[in-house]
Amino acid sequence: MTTKAYVVGVGMTKFEKPETRDWQYWDMAKEAGTAALADAGVPYARVEQAAVGYCFQASTAGQRAVYELGLSGIPVYNLNNNCATGSTALMTARQFVEGGIADCVLALGFEKMSRGSLGGGSGAGDFATSPVARHYGIMAAAHGFEMSPPTAQIFGNAAREHMERYGTTEAQLAAVGAKNHRHSANNPNAQFQDVHTVEEILAAKTVHRPLTKLQCSPTSDGAAAALVVSERFVDEHGLRGRAVEIAGQAMTTDTEESFASGSCIDAVGRPMSRAAARLAYERSGLGIEEVDVVELHDCFSVNELLTYEALGMCEEGASGKLVESGATTYGGRWVVNPSGGLISKGHPLGATGLAQAAELVWQLRGEAGARQVAGARVGLAHNIGLGGAAVVTLLRKA
Repeated sequence: MTTKAYVVGVGMTKFEKPETRDWQYWDMAKEAGTAALADAGVPYARVEQAAVGYCFQASTAGQRAVYELGLSGIPVYNLNNNCATGSTALMTARQFVEGGIADCVLALGFEKMSRGSLGGGSGAGDFATSPVARHYGIMAAAHGFEMSPPTAQIFGNAAREHMERYGTTEAQLAAVGAKNHRHSANNPNAQFQDVHTVEEILAAKTVHRPLTKLQCSPTSDGAAAALVVSERFVDEHGLRGRAVEIAGQAMTTDTEESFASGSCIDAVGRPMSRAAARLAYERSGLGIEEVDVVELHDCFSVNELLTYEALGMCEEGASGKLVESGATTYGGRWVVNPSGGLISKGHPLGATGLAQAAELVWQLRGEAGARQVAGARVGLAHNIGLGGAAVVTLLRKA
């Protein structure tokens, strides 16, 4: 028999440009984990398991991080799923709780990164042995290979395909960045809090046409955490007022659809996201029409547009018009990335999915301050990583 899983505490550090602060990954993990426990009012001694995600630290870095919270001897699971690592930690914690393995699990994610553009996944540009070689092979066959950063290149080529196929404009892509930078002005945890117009975004340095610097997520240092507990734990500790239910969640990986078309749109994950969303809707009994607030994986502006389509927010090819209409900001049908998203809040890979969950928990509790989405009752998180994994989570106020 399964039990419901709830998030009762969340925390995160400010996301910062690498090397800005003199801290180690265990320092940021301690800060985020301590904040999540304090938010729930639960001592670390009650935590029975820990699921810890990161991409760039060594094996058992999860233990090194969790030991800062206490030396209780609990199992610590180290997870790495590229940019979907944080939501993979959340999903692992949920499965432990729903399966009756534990009543209280800490999901923790962190990253200490280097300055500069993110590489292709295997270091030194060795795509022959990279886990994402097949994805970049699709790109190279269709578009060749240029000297721009590999991740920006594959998403930039997806943007070119979208423009050619559907008539999407550079201004519509820039509108994603403008919206998310505008939202981040109200988020003290965001790496960037500057507001930029569409014109400024279009005039910024080109990373890989049509993507400019202000449409690309930066490398970042930071950590985020969530405490996931059973319904029994909620009731025994009087946490109903703090609890947010994980109403439905799904992870998918690549299928033939990712590669068969030869399209970068498919290779960067739109089919995975669509499948994960469909499963999460089925498991929760909720649909996109019931969602109020969305935190999605805007690693590049084009991926926000692709994700609108994958989540069923609009028809395929209509996402440029959707963002241009104002439907995905305050006063529109949904508020997407009130945190500023990856583009403006930052993107420490292991922490991103959990930071999305933290933002949604604050929104559903009515604790998001100046960026609060009025009357938010249902939130959706979307986190994706090349290689690949897509996780969609539906959260509902208990």
